[in-house]
Amino acid sequence: MTYYWNHSKRYNDYSSYIRKTFGERVQKVSVNAGFTCPNRDGSKGVGGCAFCNNSTFNPAYCAPELSIAEQIKKGREFFFTPRFQAQKYLAYFQAYSNTYGETDDLIAKYQQALDQSQVVGLVLGTRPDCISDSLIEALKRWKDTYYIAIELGVESTNNATLDYINRGHGYEEVVDATHRLHAAGIPVGMHLILGLPGESRDQQLQHAIELNKLPVDFLKLHQLQIVSGSRFADEYAANPNLFSLYTCDEFIELVIDFMELLKPSVVMERFVSQAPYELLQSPSWGVKNFEFVAKVEKRLVARDTYQGKFYVELVN
Repeated sequence: MTYYWNHSKRYNDYSSYIRKTFGERVQKVSVNAGFTCPNRDGSKGVGGCAFCNNSTFNPAYCAPELSIAEQIKKGREFFFTPRFQAQKYLAYFQAYSNTYGETDDLIAKYQQALDQSQVVGLVLGTRPDCISDSLIEALKRWKDTYYIAIELGVESTNNATLDYINRGHGYEEVVDATHRLHAAGIPVGMHLILGLPGESRDQQLQHAIELNKLPVDFLKLHQLQIVSGSRFADEYAANPNLFSLYTCDEFIELVIDFMELLKPSVVMERFVSQAPYELLQSPSWGVKNFEFVAKVEKRLVARDTYQGKFYVELVN
């Protein structure tokens, strides 16, 4: 069977999206450019998000004391294989809020990445309340030459949850930023955490329905993980009953239920996150990302289902 996305996988996968977009293999290379967040530096709050220890996001080659050029060079070396020695790269500004600052300073940092050999574009991880109109206009000028995409940390569509985890913004900012970026022709990705305290299973599935209302291009799902150095780690130590952490099999079923509701045009970039072993407190599944993907694909077949199966029913 061929689905909306014109291949036989039962979901709209990111690898196929990359091949369709570029016509070849393209690898993300992470960059830590020394940014912070407005809920860390005091402009909106301190302490950052309750779930966050940004060390969980940075690969070994990605260190802020190195220049952007040096980080990209090390990243290329990390991913180098003789088979893909001529492959191209996207500079992925990942740690903290990578559009938080003066537009001229931001553009100067991004330009350092684009100046590197084989880099064909940028992916900027950030918050929806850190997207200025001036930055959008500057990024638009690169669109004909480079691939430019924005990944927004959404985490939840529920404002009560966003308050609890100390995001410092509401879901209204997500809606606004997404529409402004889409209007500028800039692909929009989103990060969503399933399993945050206080959200029922039905509320977590409702996130899919809310995202369906927005022009979202791709999505990363994350299971809630308790990592050392986060506020949640302290709360988990004091009262673990506050958290309902999923087993691997439970999360597979939730991911599939979620995808059944999600519109088929959204590219599924990731189903789970994988915190470093030395930082992860719970849940410990012992499953690599690619192994989890294989389990999801097997279960999709067993359930004879696919992304967007129930989406048509929702909109009719």
